[in-house]
Amino acid sequence: MSNNSKSSNNPVVPEAREALDRFKMEAASEVGVNLKQGYNGDLTSREAGSVGGQMVKKMIEAYENSMK
Repeated sequence: MSNNSKSSNNPVVPEAREALDRFKMEAASEVGVNLKQGYNGDLTSREAGSVGGQMVKKMIEAYENSMK
């Protein structure tokens, strides 16, 4: 595994951070996970995974809709 200096947690477009945070909060709300601003290390793996899964699902739906 390569050891590069870029964190995978940094968006390619830094100005997108606020929109990504709103998107994450929306996805968490849809799956019933209570996210708060800042640290969320008390989430279970299942909760965190459900938020990420919902985000991916919505991104795929948006892409498919853009192809129509």
